[in-house]
Amino acid sequence: MSDKEVIVVDQFGAFLGRESGRLQVRQKKKTTEEYPFFKIERIVIASPGVSLSASLIQECVKHGIALDFLGYGGRPYARLSSPELSGTVKTRREQILAYTDARGLEFARMLVKGKLGNQVSILKYFAKYRKERDKETYSQIRQTVREVEEISSQIFACDGNPSNIDDDRQRLLSIEGRAGKLYWDVFTRLVPAEVGFEGREHQGATDPVNSLLNYGYGMLYAQVWGAIELAGLDPFAGFLHVDRPGKPSLVLDLIEEFRQQVVDRTVFGLVNRGYKPKMEQERLSDQTRKEFAHKILDRLEGGERYEG
Repeated sequence: MSDKEVIVVDQFGAFLGRESGRLQVRQKKKTTEEYPFFKIERIVIASPGVSLSASLIQECVKHGIALDFLGYGGRPYARLSSPELSGTVKTRREQILAYTDARGLEFARMLVKGKLGNQVSILKYFAKYRKERDKETYSQIRQTVREVEEISSQIFACDGNPSNIDDDRQRLLSIEGRAGKLYWDVFTRLVPAEVGFEGREHQGATDPVNSLLNYGYGMLYAQVWGAIELAGLDPFAGFLHVDRPGKPSLVLDLIEEFRQQVVDRTVFGLVNRGYKPKMEQERLSDQTRKEFAHKILDRLEGGERYEG
């Protein structure tokens, strides 16, 4: 685990500046928080009302600290980082070449396999708490697990012929989509009625659960983008998702395996333990966003036991 911190700034009207080798967060000209730069991993700015100084940006570049900007719903809209983090040209050339050969297809297969495997793990995790007290829901979850596992078995049916790689990618996306529908359908039964969850909605959602999911995915998106840059890869050259101008396909690829363990488990665990996210004007309140951001960061920093 890193000894550096991810700093989340989500107070409207906050100003970020540099003073004596430290990041200062100010509100109404009063310093509310201070952090030494050598202790900062990255800075997440999660409110449109935050301003910052050029000297702060210069210091962040010097220390290799990226700044991620998120909208109210958690959607990332900008990222500032040092060009020195971009890695070698050779790495990116190999990444582009891999898209058209068996390496890219194998990577795409493993992404989908990992995502579906994590969906199964999360469903089993929530099922075990319902085995005795809600046998009907338990039975439905187990049925969904079997169906997702059956769909997952089709991943390696793609023949891997270089001339059919694009068709194989479309089959993988279809497999991912079918499993995703089953996964989200069962979660409508796992959320307490007073919180409510009628199904997965993406950007623009106004209900508490989807708003938490979208906000968490936004934080995860920024984290994955940073890891891609550190690895010297091109975030816009993916292996599964379709290339489009302005669409970071590799980020969208790599985030898929982490959504379930980092965000879904955190969100559904919280609401099933009685957590009630507060909404203001159909958005998560500042306090809820702050609380939830720390939960996601704790999850990212936490460890998982692996026996194999």
